[in-house]
Amino acid sequence: MEQVIVHMSMSLDGFVAGPNVGLERPMGEGGERLHEWLFADPRDPRDAEVAAEMLAEIGAVVLGNRTFTVGEAQWGGATPFPVPCFVLTHVAREELVKGPTSFTFVTDGVESALGQARAAAGDKHVALMGADVTQQFLRAGLLDELQINLVPVLLGGGTRLFEHLGADHVELERTRVIESPRVTHLRFRVLK
Repeated sequence: MEQVIVHMSMSLDGFVAGPNVGLERPMGEGGERLHEWLFADPRDPRDAEVAAEMLAEIGAVVLGNRTFTVGEAQWGGATPFPVPCFVLTHVAREELVKGPTSFTFVTDGVESALGQARAAAGDKHVALMGADVTQQFLRAGLLDELQINLVPVLLGGGTRLFEHLGADHVELERTRVIESPRVTHLRFRVLK
């Protein structure tokens, strides 16, 4: 059965982007450091395995409007995942197609975006992009797994992944740990 998952590179102090995210700095100041493991040459075989697994299991993506806007400039309008994407937004917009990626703009909430993404993903997983979208899905009890790629750096500021979750307790079960020199890949199941 397909699951709702998030693959996120995160600093040891909990940031998934550096300060001052914008069109000129899509990952914020110093935030690109979080993804060096993914683009290293040569790449550690364990990191390559995690990256290949991530790409193979994703059938659709849900992301926020800010991630889309900033990413559009960085990616040329397509996400790193050549699959249908569903953008949570407050402003209606016509579907946009960029190469192998389609963007459907969803204005009626996370449940609607998830339903559309599940239909598009078929038997593959629905992935989330962005801290705010991840927080919304966690608060709604809709997230099944977290793949945290923990990078040994302290950014000191920026966007935190687990900031606006409310007072509810979220219990996780660690299902895998893969270590490499640049990053520790931690996979957790969200217990419901």
